[in-house]
Amino acid sequence: MPADTAASAKFTPRQSAVLAEALRLLVEGGDKALTTSGLARAANCSKESLYKWFGDRDGLLAAMISFQQSKVRTSDRSGERLSAEALREHLEVFARDLLDVLAGDVSLALNRLAIGQSSRDGSKLGKLLLEHGRREIDRRARALIDAGKRSGLLRFADADEAYHTFYGLVVSDLHVRMLLGETGLKDNGRQAQKAVDAFIALHGTQKDSGEAPRASAAR
Repeated sequence: MPADTAASAKFTPRQSAVLAEALRLLVEGGDKALTTSGLARAANCSKESLYKWFGDRDGLLAAMISFQQSKVRTSDRSGERLSAEALREHLEVFARDLLDVLAGDVSLALNRLAIGQSSRDGSKLGKLLLEHGRREIDRRARALIDAGKRSGLLRFADADEAYHTFYGLVVSDLHVRMLLGETGLKDNGRQAQKAVDAFIALHGTQKDSGEAPRASAAR
């Protein structure tokens, strides 16, 4: 299935491997483990390369967050008219990916670290997570929902409100519970299907809201 690759295309395979190593260091050792020297050793690259690719520490963190959020896929149909089946499939893929990423050790570690730093003067991680993580995911998902409206499959007055309704149906209070230590869902696919069903029931056009085929029912 075509996916939005704009974020992941920002990085070469080598840079992606370095960012994956940086995220591993953060998960295993926390903030103090993520040093330029430590990352250069772990990723078998030079500090000069790290500075060239990512700039300072904030640039590295921003790149790590962008790399992580690019794992949440959305459709890239270049203005192509969506079918009801395609829209449902894209929404379910987005919802599953979102749950998988939010429940992963990397995202939990980043969010816990940002929360722990939120009271410090000059702490930037929370802002970086919003700017390079959540807002980028939101932007791409809203574009998908807008495409659904242009295709006559969804109806809503405000795209932001419709998207945040969908996000709430997908995530509910699950992320807060996982941040507090509760294990993730056993079946993200089922949760994604339920969220898409509810969203289409709320915002689907009358001719499609009860008749849209389930692309993932046979999975």
